[in-house]
Amino acid sequence: MWEYTDKVKEHFLNPQNVGEVENPDGIAEVGSIACGDALKFSFKLDENKRIKEAKFKTFGCASAIASSSALTEMIKGMTIEEAAKVTNRDIAAYLGGLPDEKMHCSVMGKEALEKAIENYQGAAATEPGAKIVCECFGVTDREIERAIRENNLTAVEEVTNYTKAGGGCGRCHDDIQAIIERVRAEAKPAVRPKLTTIQKIKMIEEALEREVRPSLRHDGGNIELIDVVGNRVLVAMHGACASCKASNITLKNFVEAKLRDLVSPDLIIEEVAP
Repeated sequence: MWEYTDKVKEHFLNPQNVGEVENPDGIAEVGSIACGDALKFSFKLDENKRIKEAKFKTFGCASAIASSSALTEMIKGMTIEEAAKVTNRDIAAYLGGLPDEKMHCSVMGKEALEKAIENYQGAAATEPGAKIVCECFGVTDREIERAIRENNLTAVEEVTNYTKAGGGCGRCHDDIQAIIERVRAEAKPAVRPKLTTIQKIKMIEEALEREVRPSLRHDGGNIELIDVVGNRVLVAMHGACASCKASNITLKNFVEAKLRDLVSPDLIIEEVAP
């Protein structure tokens, strides 16, 4: 039995923005009822080209409903450019984390948003050159590649958790493994200059202010940088985050991931008393 955070339960039992936007600017459908999960997503912009309305219809499990509901709340007020930067990890972090076996639900939400934006921009509905790898769930090589890169996946089981590819008959496991090896081989570690302690602290504080605090404040929480000792980033959680049972998941899956992407891949985040 999977353990769900209170935020997941809240969005599952009381989902927000269910339905279809009337005369939407962008609309998309991803997944398939035959495969177990399907999502129809639509949004509408205001006069300032910011998302004023977003709605969804989902057929699927509690995580699929919660992820879709969370996504519609997250992107309200964003520009198209800002919404395009939302990742499946952001959706999972907004919910306080998802079980590994249910991360594909956050990926489905991200894909729906991506395709709805493409629809708004007049892009083709099907990605050129994409090939179906998993016939059972209709997952393409491009979708698998994207999930591997964005979530640093290294095993077929992880790809299944994030995309459902390989979760049926299993005949595509060798193909998935080949994609993993190719993507990992292509990935070249970024060459980063060695940072002084002062530079590192400044970059961490800038990343927290720009990429982390807005999400935490949305839920009544906040984060304070206490100290940086080598690669250890010591922080204190405040507000709703201080008493949240899933704060450790948020720190590792969201905050630490952001700092590793934006500052240094060696950073380790630790919570301390304020």
